[in-house]
Amino acid sequence: MKNFIQHFGRPMRHARRSGATVTLAAGLAGLGFAPLAQATEGGVGRPITGMQVTPYAGVVPPTSDWIVSLSTIYYQGSLGASKTLPVAGTVTAGLNYQIVYTMANAVKTWGITAGGWNFASSFGVPVQYTNASSFHGRLPDDHATQFADIFFVPVVAGYHLTKTDHIAFSVQMYAPTGAYNTSRLANAGQNTWTFTPTVSYTKLFPAQEIELSANYGVEFYTPNDKTHYHNAPISVLDLLALKRFNGGWGVGVVGGWIQQLGDDTGGIASLTDGARGHAVGIGPIVTWSGKVSKTPVSASLRWVNEFAVQARPKGNAVLLSVSATFQ
Repeated sequence: MKNFIQHFGRPMRHARRSGATVTLAAGLAGLGFAPLAQATEGGVGRPITGMQVTPYAGVVPPTSDWIVSLSTIYYQGSLGASKTLPVAGTVTAGLNYQIVYTMANAVKTWGITAGGWNFASSFGVPVQYTNASSFHGRLPDDHATQFADIFFVPVVAGYHLTKTDHIAFSVQMYAPTGAYNTSRLANAGQNTWTFTPTVSYTKLFPAQEIELSANYGVEFYTPNDKTHYHNAPISVLDLLALKRFNGGWGVGVVGGWIQQLGDDTGGIASLTDGARGHAVGIGPIVTWSGKVSKTPVSASLRWVNEFAVQARPKGNAVLLSVSATFQ
């Protein structure tokens, strides 16, 4: 973090190298990474409400490091009996989901500064446990532990607007490598490529030890070649406010808004009126950054409760993420 402070001032007393760069693991979520989606085919897709934004989301430091992260999301949600979604090649109502999604992610910061820009790349391999059941028994209950779709970001480009204002641009991608079967409720993969142009912004208030960060992206899906179903684009906005204290601890609030931008098409989409939907969620976040045997380490824990939900499961998500930075 010493080089970061030399280049861009003293943005936050606890803005150690691990804290400033952990956010570049942009699919963790992401954090960015997430197994549950907004009204996509099967009701199981990419973003979870409030899970895509991370501390220092807009900061790409000039240092050359490897950041290795392990993140787990636990999600439990239900789709009411009066609502329908396209699942396993048919239309069903009344579903319960329990999902544990774990991703091992590596981020490489390039150590290059060009005209005020810094760069990084990211790659993640996820494993997902899915337990899905139908209220009406229209589809058989199903559970499985499977590899999910791999996640990668070829380039994250960050620009330092001022010493306290930072912005980053990227195109996050998922490849259809995860387990997928049209006859199953429990699928870790989606059988679609997903491309998410994303912009992240961070505003720091050094005197108050406060950070405000935002993450916005639009997900674009390719058609599912096995069902001919085509998910509509999905708008994902996440916001974070964090207050840091002595000892490396921080507490704050995180929220998200997911909005499908159009109707799904193809396959059985017409039977669900396009399955257009949305969700809003909010909850607390706790962070810590420090060192373990001289290695910078960061951790965060958040809980987000979904409300104002339409055409997707409604529930609660808990995210635990731990990362270490290596020079």
